[in-house]
Amino acid sequence: MADFAEGAPCWADATLPDLAAGRRFYGELFGWSFPEERPADPDGWIPALLDGEQVAGLRQKSDGRMPTVWTVYLATADARRTAARIDAAGGRVITTPVPVGRGPAGITATAADPSGAVFGLWQPGEHPGFAAVGRPGTYVWTEVRTRERDAVDAFYPEVFGYGTRQAEAAGEDFLMWAPEGEPADEEHAVGGRALLDESTPVELPAHFLTYFAVDDCDEAAHTVVRLGGRVLTGPETGGYGRFAVLVDNQGAVFAVLDTGRTARPDSAELSARAAPEEEPAPDGGAPAQAEDDVRAEDDGRAEDDGQAEDDVRAGRDGREEAGDDGREEAGDDGREEAEEDRQEGERGTERRAPGGDEGGPDSRRAVSEG
Repeated sequence: MADFAEGAPCWADATLPDLAAGRRFYGELFGWSFPEERPADPDGWIPALLDGEQVAGLRQKSDGRMPTVWTVYLATADARRTAARIDAAGGRVITTPVPVGRGPAGITATAADPSGAVFGLWQPGEHPGFAAVGRPGTYVWTEVRTRERDAVDAFYPEVFGYGTRQAEAAGEDFLMWAPEGEPADEEHAVGGRALLDESTPVELPAHFLTYFAVDDCDEAAHTVVRLGGRVLTGPETGGYGRFAVLVDNQGAVFAVLDTGRTARPDSAELSARAAPEEEPAPDGGAPAQAEDDVRAEDDGRAEDDGQAEDDVRAGRDGREEAGDDGREEAGDDGREEAEEDRQEGERGTERRAPGGDEGGPDSRRAVSEG
């Protein structure tokens, strides 16, 4: 790939307690392979390959106190100068820049922004970064999720020179980042800042979320559950695709994004909306039938999406809920019937069916995922 712009995400790796288990999990989920003839580097790192190209890395934990986590690395031409800017802008350098790998592969450092979200720096050497992005099985997007909007919004442009622009989604506070000198729009965005809202558990700290592209978000979520991982949120469909936030079988959080399914209308749909309404056909049928067909197709897609979300949730906790709901429903029905019989005998009034409230899961934004 071409050189990465200053501040552009250029690499991601997962730090795991069990490297062999990580190979099996991500190998089946994303189709990654790992060079068997090559042992892990002295620092415990090994590349993940897709069609022979390096698309991510796995790293063996050297200390059990280290977090199990995906780390995204932002490109820099000079890691030491960027580390100094991080300190000056109110961030914190966690590990100072050091050369790593054979060659060396590059110079790396880790740092935290003012809200505590951790990211890496990568000054390329023999290893430039991602060899492929944006296709299934490869990196596609990242965003920092924080509660400290003002401090974070000032920090990243000061350190990396980003141009910024507020996303235009209704009811959403999301700031897009574009490399210095590029238009701050969706086409040039390399990441962004999202807010952790009140529904987020208070114990969840600020963090970067790394997204990988997939052909089918729902199938990927099912695969994660089958392999021993968990679904945190989703799958759900938004303006940039269908996505889910997942946890692997060792505790590392990441996300998947299917950009082929979005909640935004495509150009054909927009053109159809702008076109004048068609007059009814003399025989009373064709335009009305066509409209019915479109509605039926839309209803079918919505039903499919809803069923897919139900299936994933069932994989997480369906067995427990089924048992509890069955016992509660039987008890409730019995009590309600007894109460109705008593009321009928005492007052001779008609029975009234008990009412019930229905609720649904809240949905959050789809990734600008970018």
